[in-house]
Amino acid sequence: MEKIRAARTEDWQAIRSLLDQLEYPGTGSFLEARIERMVRDPDEALLVYEDQGKVLGFISLHFIPQIAVEGDFARISYFSVDGEARGRGIGQEMESYCERLARERGCHLLEVHCHTRRDKAHAFYYRQGYEESPKYLIKKLI
Repeated sequence: MEKIRAARTEDWQAIRSLLDQLEYPGTGSFLEARIERMVRDPDEALLVYEDQGKVLGFISLHFIPQIAVEGDFARISYFSVDGEARGRGIGQEMESYCERLARERGCHLLEVHCHTRRDKAHAFYYRQGYEESPKYLIKKLI
């Protein structure tokens, strides 16, 4: 039985709990509506890992077309495995699943932005074959 599936709007509370573990509190007021919008977006794959009826992880993957290079790229924007379920291979399974989706969509690159304070996450991504690409610039609009 496949444990990775497309997220559904009713998964919002489980995803909120996982976001809390990533230190993104206070999403309860908007998360359900955001998930509802994201699950309809053809350039978004919002996935959960469910085992025995419990959501143990989620990942948000965006597909981004490129104009100057042949292949598109995919970006992991949020990715969390429940703290009590870590070390069971769930993260590796979800990342590999996303890599397959990205390849199927014609992506030549899979990227992730991961805050400098997340040392354990960095170690995970390095084990999966990611390389550091310095200089990520942002402009806050609010």
